Amino acid sequence: MIRIFTGEDRVRAKQEITKLLGDDYEVVEGAEIETGELMVILKGNSLFNETRRIVIRDLGENKVAWEKLPEYLDTVHEVVIFETKLDKRSAVYKKIKDQVEIREFARPKDPNFGLVFDIYRIAKRDGVRAVRELKKIELTQEPMMFFGLIVSQALKDYKAHPGITEKKALKELSRVDMELKSVTIEPWLLIEALLIRLASL
Repeated sequence: MIRIFTGEDRVRAKQEITKLLGDDYEVVEGAEIETGELMVILKGNSLFNETRRIVIRDLGENKVAWEKLPEYLDTVHEVVIFETKLDKRSAVYKKIKDQVEIREFARPKDPNFGLVFDIYRIAKRDGVRAVRELKKIELTQEPMMFFGLIVSQALKDYKAHPGITEKKALKELSRVDMELKSVTIEPWLLIEALLIRLASL
């Protein structure tokens, strides 16, 4: 039986592969399969077992082998083809999609994703509230990346409304950027202090 797993959440996909195939399975790099080798992989027998457990990674990168896949859907082996990206427009996909199990493992969406962008807007009105919102997501964020998002929001604001307040905010962010790169103070403390100051600019 052939299954196709796709998506960027490799951890969940690996867990599901282990659940289906156990820990002892063959791994084949799909991009490196030579012409004719796919038949040997999917139709050939093992010396010790009639059925094999096989994971083929990124077969879609090998155009010749990928196009041969529909010929071997009746394999007796337990096969998982893992594609990081699956081209759903391809003729092969359209031909096999109703004949094999296809499962997508997308990365779970961060429920706090939108909050990251809201914190800067909140800080311009109410710094204390912005810090409270930041505390909710601090453990799931990397401080320098978070600071970079604040900078990108401030730059957007300045482009849309190049006023005195927006200019002061950029100067303040520039100062904090230098502090983050040179001072040994905990980065989150510097960012929290920045959020509190933004409302008074």
